Amino acid sequence: MTTEEIRVRGTVQGVGFRPTVYRLAKACGLRGDVCNDGEGVLIRASGTDESIEEFIKRLQQECPPLARINQLTRKRYEKEFLFHDFVISHSISSAVKTEISPDAATCSQCRSEIFDFYSRWYRYPFTNCTYCGPRLSIIRAIPYDRINTSMATFTMCAECMKEYNDVENRRFHAQPVACHVCGPKATLERADGKPITASMFSMLDDVDAVCTLLQRGEIVAIKGIGGIHLACDATNETAVQKLRQRKQRYHKPFALMARDLEIIEKYCTINDKERELLQSSAAPIVLLQKKEPNTPHTPHTPHTPPLREAATRLHTPHTPLTSPPPHLPISPSVAPGQNTLGFMLPYTPLHHLILKRMNHPIVLTSGNISDEPQCIDNDEAREKLSQIADYFLLHNREIVNRVDDSVVRVVGEQLQTIRRARGYAPAPIKLPPGFEHSPAILAMGGELKNTFCLLKDGQAILSQHLGDLENAATFTAYQNTLNLYLNLFEHQPEAIAIDKHPEYLSTKLGQELGFTHQIPIYSTQHHHAHIAACMAENHLPLDSPPVLGIALDGLGYGEDNTIWGGEFLLADYHQFQRLATFKPVAMIGGEQAIYQPWRNTYAQLISAFSWEEIIRKYGDLEIIKFLNHKPLTLLNQLISKKINSPLASSAGRLFDAVAASIRICREECNYEGQAAMEMEALVDKNILNKYKEKQNYPFEINILDNIYCIDPNPMWQALLKDLQQQTSPGVIAAKFHIGLAQAIGKLATSLCQHHHIKTVVLSGGVFQNLILLEQLSKYLKNSGINTLTHSLTPCNDGGLSLGQAVIAAAKLIKK
Repeated sequence: MTTEEIRVRGTVQGVGFRPTVYRLAKACGLRGDVCNDGEGVLIRASGTDESIEEFIKRLQQECPPLARINQLTRKRYEKEFLFHDFVISHSISSAVKTEISPDAATCSQCRSEIFDFYSRWYRYPFTNCTYCGPRLSIIRAIPYDRINTSMATFTMCAECMKEYNDVENRRFHAQPVACHVCGPKATLERADGKPITASMFSMLDDVDAVCTLLQRGEIVAIKGIGGIHLACDATNETAVQKLRQRKQRYHKPFALMARDLEIIEKYCTINDKERELLQSSAAPIVLLQKKEPNTPHTPHTPHTPPLREAATRLHTPHTPLTSPPPHLPISPSVAPGQNTLGFMLPYTPLHHLILKRMNHPIVLTSGNISDEPQCIDNDEAREKLSQIADYFLLHNREIVNRVDDSVVRVVGEQLQTIRRARGYAPAPIKLPPGFEHSPAILAMGGELKNTFCLLKDGQAILSQHLGDLENAATFTAYQNTLNLYLNLFEHQPEAIAIDKHPEYLSTKLGQELGFTHQIPIYSTQHHHAHIAACMAENHLPLDSPPVLGIALDGLGYGEDNTIWGGEFLLADYHQFQRLATFKPVAMIGGEQAIYQPWRNTYAQLISAFSWEEIIRKYGDLEIIKFLNHKPLTLLNQLISKKINSPLASSAGRLFDAVAASIRICREECNYEGQAAMEMEALVDKNILNKYKEKQNYPFEINILDNIYCIDPNPMWQALLKDLQQQTSPGVIAAKFHIGLAQAIGKLATSLCQHHHIKTVVLSGGVFQNLILLEQLSKYLKNSGINTLTHSLTPCNDGGLSLGQAVIAAAKLIKK
């Protein structure tokens, strides 16, 4: 007989891993035990060599759906062994090295139970098991036991306790397990404080009443798994406009939730990868292409025999037995100026129950006033949302950690993460070879779309999306979440990584923490961090040769104390060299140029021509007449005297300038990237499909300060001529995208040849532009260049902290 100690690390707590170990150990005839501890799962097993080998093989093959084994180590057990059977032992408190599972969407078994009249979970909105339900949103400490979650206040009834202790039950040690008798409860209340009388609704319960309220055009605040949302009927223009006015979110697209895929397919085209993401345990918001008007709906047909398919429909509770009514159009105010819609499927029993009778989509957007953090507390919601919502559906299970909805899209066949939060965070990212023994590092992230990163033991734990720190409430939430993670993972940083920008609040906080705790601080250049993040998630080893990193974004603090935003870097994890850039142009009024795109148009034009020449050649154009009514003398003085008008090589501001020239968000942008997003949506796809070299807008490659520079001057000449010829905005937008991709591709190819570079890395928020990314990737692929992009982490500033962390680690490992 052999006795071994088997250590399993990874996502192995709260996901049904111990019951699986128990079942397999019994099947293989082993004696011993399994328990949770700070490092993951510890197994002590005794049996024949053959039975232990069979156990290990089956454990890896039959891993539970939400579990992930990162490491399995074995050694002979030399201590006294007193087990006569195989049992599950109590958790052991020790140093934390394990992972916390992300919140998981309702599994099919739980979903069936909430619609089964004979189940004791019938219409229970907090039904869950080891395969689904809340995780990160309710946890306070490791190990993941009920006492360390916000479920600690709910004492299990006898029936729940029986299932919790039954190793053969899928609710065995499911920490949030509860039912109508012993668990959290949802209650409906009016925002004005008046009582809800029974005569108002003849519904099954408070949750069912929400559906009726939404159908009547009301706005309802709904407390979900990681935050409170605001909901209304997405086909009701009056309701959507009312929500926009009250929430003070006038243009930014709203997220949508629909009961099932069949409803989504009425409004959007869905490919197999998108369908897989929508139905995954992460259940993110997926950006989908809108269907053209009058496009017939072709429902997805599963690969099942006709009889089985019919049986499936009969046993699906929300499938109507009669033909559904014709679908109503989505309100144009849901996503103004966009050709995509962000859809998600219900991911909690609460949402499934609300939408059971809803035959069209609902808006489900963060419960907050624009730019503030999402509300998570009942009293906070009543205080802040009472002027927005008409009704509240709240519950008494505390949300410990605010977790926004994740946002993704599919590019080709690859996932592109735009916002990494619910369903994905805080699952760790395994670092590339060479980082296995990196010291503990805390990376603070940037100012916008902030995340922070904890790096240790060859893994990076990226926080959920936290938002823009310039908002005071968001910065407070950032600090609270940071403290919770440091305590949760018992992380004691040996170094702190920050952005070089001296005014970022994350930078200032990092400096304060370093000074207070005497921890060394490593400043990283913004665009180098973007490139390093993409390298890390693509698993390029620490000692990899330099890549050509192309970082395109709005702005970042440069090495020369100027604003960068369109950079070509020869980079590895240790260092970088700036090889090329976009032509720097003044940001007139500083931050105002971000929100008033016409300022960028004027700055670009006077950088390319004299204003006298512009008036002489193009004075009849509407855009020139518009600009001529602005205080140009004052603007010119700001530029010449360098007053609040810094030069910036920003790709984002170039997009803004072109958008404003064709009347897109000319006067103002209401959210970051609005002009670029609306211009992308306007692109004439026929031009893309029938592309010819002569159709693109030309750019020049010049030399500036001893490096190459992409100069848009000839592009502006061609664009202004197109405006004179009354070329449609869609064609102009297409020619700009194609021309810019070609210019970047040609310069990148030349730099790769000159510096013997084999790999190009694309990062920065501008690469959320699907057309630019696809056009450039195609060009580089045709040139035989290996191209890497983001998938697991956002290419925007949401991935910045990962890059900061690995750059700091590379410096420390080198020492």
